Amino acid sequence: MHRLLVIAGSDSSAGAGIQADLKTAQAFGVYAQTVVTAVTVQDTKAVHGVETLSVAAVKRQIEVALGDIGADTIKIGMLGSGAIAAAVADALENISLPLVLDTVLVSSSGRRLLDDGGIGILKSRLLPRAVLVTPNWPECEALTGIRPDSDAAIKDAAKAFAQLGARNVLIKGGHGDGASVRDVLIEAGGRISVFESHRQDTRHTHGTGCVLSTAIACGLAQSKTLTEAVRLAHDFVQNAIRTAPGLGSGHGPLNL
Repeated sequence: MHRLLVIAGSDSSAGAGIQADLKTAQAFGVYAQTVVTAVTVQDTKAVHGVETLSVAAVKRQIEVALGDIGADTIKIGMLGSGAIAAAVADALENISLPLVLDTVLVSSSGRRLLDDGGIGILKSRLLPRAVLVTPNWPECEALTGIRPDSDAAIKDAAKAFAQLGARNVLIKGGHGDGASVRDVLIEAGGRISVFESHRQDTRHTHGTGCVLSTAIACGLAQSKTLTEAVRLAHDFVQNAIRTAPGLGSGHGPLNL
């Protein structure tokens, strides 16, 4: 069985974070281990509280998971603080497994989920380590200063990520306002692939970024090419939005 290690926060509503990652991995037939970085108190309306775990606990979870069951790929989501980001970077220093980095900075309800120190570690130590970085529009703008709202801006943002050491970047288009959602993959050699779907009129989109990045990591664990893994993940997320159960009074979870 293919194995995935997820390093991320817990979502008490189970729509995003570790809980969504586990459900996604199971849907892809991949065995997922988890390293919890933080516990969030949230529902479909907002993040009501965040408590980060100790640096020692995070590092030990990584060491034990990789030391016994092991992994074929690693996915990083919410880190929570600069201290935890540094601990994760330290723990993965000599690990050569493919890493998918979901640059979680702010919750969909506007709650900040990573401090300035964490953003610095993300840019200097984790971005260069990742085989793929998956920013949405606000994250792209926060990390590069470029809002990717046109083809030219997307190319400029990709160059900025490359200067930070990122090899391949998937700029997610969910925050756009057009009739379609365009996820754009820019690979190290300059190849550009566009994954486009009709924009669905729904508020039930909680956890889309977590699910997409985990689905890609699952594809890579199964030895799929990066392009194939992204295509399968894009289609998986669109179907999960389309068939969302409609739970909660805010941004509800997907169908996982």
